[in-house]
Amino acid sequence: MPVWAWILIGVVLLVPAILLSPFVAAVALAIVVTGVVALAKGTPTWLRFRSRKAAAGVTAVAAAAFLVFGGVSAAAQAGRTDSGVTAARFTDSESSSGSDEVAKEPSSSPTPTPVTTVAEEVITEPVAFEESTLEDATMAEGETKITTIGKVGERTLTYRITLVDGEETKREIVSDVVTTEPISQVTSVGTYVAPPPPSPPPAQPAGCDSNYADACVPVASDVDCASGSGNGPAYFDGVARVVGVDIYDLDRNGDGFACEP
Repeated sequence: MPVWAWILIGVVLLVPAILLSPFVAAVALAIVVTGVVALAKGTPTWLRFRSRKAAAGVTAVAAAAFLVFGGVSAAAQAGRTDSGVTAARFTDSESSSGSDEVAKEPSSSPTPTPVTTVAEEVITEPVAFEESTLEDATMAEGETKITTIGKVGERTLTYRITLVDGEETKREIVSDVVTTEPISQVTSVGTYVAPPPPSPPPAQPAGCDSNYADACVPVASDVDCASGSGNGPAYFDGVARVVGVDIYDLDRNGDGFACEP
């Protein structure tokens, strides 16, 4: 046969050998293990070796077949793995290239979205008390005295605050409550004015009674009005104002004037 025929036959036999190499390698390995056990223990196995020489020969051939077909299987597996790795690398390269192209494209940075928050704030403020005055007629005029002490109150304010990115942009009042009422302060002012003391009656001339004024009522054991029916011994002719005690009973009608017609 020509050389090319032998080459063709070898190629034809090589293809099933490559395809069946994992199976052949597994069978060869099983035969090798069985042969080693049979040679070591000298016991019959499922291969039914007729002699130790036959067992040694078959084991040697199986070992050679395992080496050959195991190597072919490993090479084929390595080829498939390399092909997969190469394809994966090619794919990764394309992806990386595509990513670089995308990265090279100019992109506008997104505008950050403002963060808006709402919070409440409660504060207290003092409430000033009012002051008033009250006239008191039992106190001397010009005298003052605090009769009710004033007390400061308290107001509670609640605000709703809007913050944008931490900055206050709006503040509105939610409630305004006077939690403690103030107490007004009252000052009493005296208005009492004492009346002036009565002026002393004008001094009477000698011989005139000081209980009467505006005329001279004589001093005697008894004085009667000259226009009356009294029996004296002294008489008064005129009208006098009673400023003391009407000792002579000259003011009969009690109007403060003696011997009034």
